[in-house]
Amino acid sequence: MTTALTTIPLFSNMQHENLQLLSNQIQLHQYKKNSIIITEGEQSDSLYIVNQGKVKIYISDDEGKEMLLRALGPGDYFGELAVLDQKPRSASAITLCDCTLSVIKSKDFMQCLQSNPEIAINLLQVLASCLRDATDSQRQLALMDVYSRLTLTLQTLSRVDNGINIVEPKPTQKDLANKIGASREMVSRVLKYLKDGGYIEITKISIVILKTLPEKWQKSGCPDI
Repeated sequence: MTTALTTIPLFSNMQHENLQLLSNQIQLHQYKKNSIIITEGEQSDSLYIVNQGKVKIYISDDEGKEMLLRALGPGDYFGELAVLDQKPRSASAITLCDCTLSVIKSKDFMQCLQSNPEIAINLLQVLASCLRDATDSQRQLALMDVYSRLTLTLQTLSRVDNGINIVEPKPTQKDLANKIGASREMVSRVLKYLKDGGYIEITKISIVILKTLPEKWQKSGCPDI
């Protein structure tokens, strides 16, 4: 467990003895596919680290409409905000396949921060980066057309795997439409254009970005979107 923690940037600079103490407090939990780990608005006090599997982080409204925020894989973590401020969860998390997660209770994580100032600095940098990315995304999405919003979202959701950008698990057209504030039909048109142009490959489980996506909608004879 100690070795696994050192692969996570948040804990990579932690002193070995403190790392060992923290690892002793970690509980391993197994989750089946489609298990809800945390629910938006609930009170809970744990930080979660993905050891195996994939987890979807999302928000939803009273009508059940969901918006995908991000998909997490091994080495990623979530739940740090509620651990720090003790406020209700700001998003929900559900497993996309069978998963193994490490769970760290709030009191143990706070002791870790107090004993390791470098961890607090790492966390501040991570949170600052997330805030900056969110601000940039909001500004760009507000000023962009549907095509640009969708291609930016695909690039943001993608992960590099053997030098190739892959969006996995594959978001549904409804997920993408909700995220960028467009209709599913418009999303379908853009994806078809990118697929027909050889820019992406759509499989049952992923969207593979094969080459640099065009900056603008370039298909002759089609209206701007």
